[in-house]
Amino acid sequence: MVIEIDFNSEEALYMQLHNQIILGIATSQFKEGEALPSVRQLAEDIGINMHTVNKAYTVLKQEGFVKVDRRRGAVIAVDIDKLCAMEEMEKELRVVLAKGTCKNISREEVHALIDEIYEDYGGMK
Repeated sequence: MVIEIDFNSEEALYMQLHNQIILGIATSQFKEGEALPSVRQLAEDIGINMHTVNKAYTVLKQEGFVKVDRRRGAVIAVDIDKLCAMEEMEKELRVVLAKGTCKNISREEVHALIDEIYEDYGGMK
């Protein structure tokens, strides 16, 4: 997976990296048990500070997307408890849907958008 950082974005660099890795997992570009590049290597490859990569990896670990193995470094390990993930998703969706409602986006448009996004992730059920 090619990770691209937008240095002009208002989004923090570590969050851009965090989000791209999650998208990579969702689209099977990163698979369970696969090691991510070392902090030093990834920082060098994309031209950012090692502390930024380390922060992204730390957040991914806290959220249950990766585990840290002393020999292999950060390894994809999607072991989030589904109930907790659903609660977090509901909280975030409430805000996103409220914004959409304010902009007169219909239920049908939201459902179509969700279906389209799920297809991008291989039609997960």
